[in-house]
Amino acid sequence: MLRRAAFIALLFVTHGAYAATAPSVTLHGKTFSTEFATDDASRELGLMNRTELAADHSMLFVFVDDEPRAFWMKNTLIPLDILYFNKDRQLVSMQLNAQPCKADPCAIYPSGGQYARYVLELKAGTAGKLGLKLGETLTIEGDPGTVR
Repeated sequence: MLRRAAFIALLFVTHGAYAATAPSVTLHGKTFSTEFATDDASRELGLMNRTELAADHSMLFVFVDDEPRAFWMKNTLIPLDILYFNKDRQLVSMQLNAQPCKADPCAIYPSGGQYARYVLELKAGTAGKLGLKLGETLTIEGDPGTVR
């Protein structure tokens, strides 16, 4: 009986540790579960070929340097808000309601010459619902390995 209780306690501790480190981002008081895209392969794939994105989910692209960024929507099947953040995690540019593209030529959605280290993709319309403004700060929870 004692062994079983210890196992159950360990199970709860393990689950609690996982829940505490589950990847998420918070922006304007709203928390989103997130997937981290931290290497070339995951950044290239992004949210391609997905037919839906939950309203409380996101993808955070993490780069090791700061430079102007540009994203495109080739093979992305859902409209997205693309938000660009600098090294201090401040919102510097927004591309709202970026539309799906199945064939070239696809539109390019740049950071408007602003330097970005982080790019957050959310379901289209989310930025407007939150009333986001440039300068807002992004909080990142979890360990994508390269978040600095």
